[in-house]
Amino acid sequence: MKAIQVMFDTLRKDYLTPYGATDTMTPNFDRLAEKSVRFDHFFTGSLPCMPARRELHTGRYNFLHRGWGPVEPFDDSAPEILKANGVYTHLVTDHKHYWRDGGATYHPRYSSYEFIRGQEGDSWKAKVDKNVDVAGLENLNAEQKKRKLASISQDMVNRRYMTRVEDHPLHRTVEAGLDFLRENKNADQWFLQIECFDPHEPFFVPKKYLDMYNVPETFDGWLTYTYDDFSPEKRAMILGYYKALITMCDDYLGKVLDFMDEANLWDDTMLIVNTDHGFMLGEHEWWGKNIMPVYNEIANIPFFIWDPRQKQQGISRDQLSQTIDIPATILEFFGMDRPEHMKGKPLGSIINNSKSNHDAVLFGYFGSNINIADGEYVYMRAPKPNGEELLHEYTLSPMRINRRFTKEELSNISLEDSFAFTKGISVLKIRSSDIMAENYQRFGNKLFHYKNDPKQLQPLDDCSKEFELITKMKQLMKENEAPPELYAYYGLDRIQTIEDVINEHKHQEAQDQLSVSGLTFMNRSSKEGYLVLEKRLKDPLQQEALKNDFTGRSQPVSADDLQKWVSDHIAKDKQAFIYYQLNLAMRID
Repeated sequence: MKAIQVMFDTLRKDYLTPYGATDTMTPNFDRLAEKSVRFDHFFTGSLPCMPARRELHTGRYNFLHRGWGPVEPFDDSAPEILKANGVYTHLVTDHKHYWRDGGATYHPRYSSYEFIRGQEGDSWKAKVDKNVDVAGLENLNAEQKKRKLASISQDMVNRRYMTRVEDHPLHRTVEAGLDFLRENKNADQWFLQIECFDPHEPFFVPKKYLDMYNVPETFDGWLTYTYDDFSPEKRAMILGYYKALITMCDDYLGKVLDFMDEANLWDDTMLIVNTDHGFMLGEHEWWGKNIMPVYNEIANIPFFIWDPRQKQQGISRDQLSQTIDIPATILEFFGMDRPEHMKGKPLGSIINNSKSNHDAVLFGYFGSNINIADGEYVYMRAPKPNGEELLHEYTLSPMRINRRFTKEELSNISLEDSFAFTKGISVLKIRSSDIMAENYQRFGNKLFHYKNDPKQLQPLDDCSKEFELITKMKQLMKENEAPPELYAYYGLDRIQTIEDVINEHKHQEAQDQLSVSGLTFMNRSSKEGYLVLEKRLKDPLQQEALKNDFTGRSQPVSADDLQKWVSDHIAKDKQAFIYYQLNLAMRID
C-alpha cells in the first residue's frame, strides 16, 4: 500500500470550484472531487501553521497546552511510527518553518526529507547589503518591525533568484515530489508528503497566473493583518493575487493527478489533499488571521480523500472531522494501531457513510478564544478579562517560531507530571508571555448557527444552546487533559447549570456598561480602545494624563477623542503603532 498527502497552506475552501466558487479557475480540484470524497464539515484544530502540523504527527490538540513549537520528546509521531514499522516516509516541502527553531523536530521523524528554499523571507540567499526599500511597517512596534523588515527584505533578495516559473518554490516542491514518485512508483509501503507553502502570503505569483485574472504586477504580496475596509481597488488587487496563486496551486495539483493516472496509482494508493487553515480576505472587514475571531473562513477548511479500498468517489460527506483525524487515517490505512493518546479517528467510517467520528470538535489558537463546532452550531468562548497570569505552557522543547525561550521566560518555571500523554515524563510549566493576539476578551462569547448562517453575520442569544455547547466543550477539554487553570482562564469553572449561563449574560451586560474609572464612553468600542490605550502607555505620567484629560467631561469619550489624544500626546514616530493598536482594540466583532 502507498499514500500521498498533498498539503497546501492557507487554502480557502470557498475559493475552490468543488465548494461552489464561481470566479476562481480550479479545474484540477474539480478533477480531484470527481475522483475522491469531499468533506464539507472538516475543521482545523490548532492554529496556525506549526501547531496544525504537530496535530498531523500526534493526532491530538496542541493549543490546549502550548503555542507554536516543535514535536515534543514525549509525542507519538505518525510518520515516525510508519517508519519504525517498515513504511518509507518522505517529506518534500518549501515551508520554511521546518528549519527554524519552532519547527526543527518535525522533519527528522521521516525516513528522508527534501527542503525547497526561498519562500516568505526564508534565510536562503546571502546578501549583506540588500538595498531593499520596505514601506508600510508603521503599524508595528520596534521588535515586530525589525522582524518583518528582515523577512520582507530577505524575500525581495530571494525573488531575484526566482525569475522563471520553474524557479518558483511551488514548482520545485511539486517537481521534487514527482521525482520521488518516478523513482518509487513500483515500490510498495511508502508515504509521500508533498507540502506546499502556497497560497500562504506573501502572494508571490508568476505573471502568467496574474494575467489570467487581469491583475497587474503592482503588489509585493505582503499583507498586514489588520481591520480595514480597503478601497475597492486594493481589495480587488489582493483578491486577484490570491485567486491567481490558487490557480497556480491547482495547476500543480493537476501534475500529481496526471502522474497517478499515468502510473495507475489509483488502485493501491491513498490520496489526501488538505490544508492547515484558511484566511480572512475582507469578510467582517478583517484581513489575515490570528488577530480576529476564528470565523468559518479560517476554521472550516477543504479536505479530499481517495481510499483505494473503498473506492468512493464523486461524493461529499457532511460528518464532522478535523486535522487530528488525518494521522489516524494514515496509520489505519497501513494496518497500524493508533497510539493510546491519539484522539483523532480514522475517516473510513465517514467515507462509507456509516457513522460520524465526533459529536463536536474544538479548535483555536493557544490563549485566544476556545471554539467548538457540533456540525450545526459554532460557539466561541473568550478568555476572562485580566486572566493572563493563569495561562501556562507545558513543554520540554522551549522554542518559539524563530527563537529559544528567553531567560526571562524561563525564570519562573516548575515541573508538571499530571498529564497521561507525557507518559510519566515531567514537563516544564512556564508562565506564558507569548500569545497570538492580546485582548481577545473584547470579542466576548459568540454563538452562530453556521449551517444556516455560514458567513456568521447573525450571532444568536440562546442560553440553552450555549450551555449545551459549554458542557460539550468541558467534556472535550477533560478528554484531552486540558490544564485545570484553563477552565478558569475561560470562566468555565463558573458554569455548572443553565442558570449560570443566564447570570453570566447579566454580568456581561453590566460589564458592557459604558463607564469605567469614572469615565463615560460613547460605545463599547471606544471603551475597549481606551483600556488598550491605557495599557499601551508605559509611562505612568502619560497614563495619568490620559485619565485626567477625559475626567469631568460632559460628553462621552468617542473614538475621535481617543485619536486626537494620541495625535496631541504621542511622539510622531510612535503614533502609527498606537493608532493601529487603538483601532484594532475598537473592533469587538
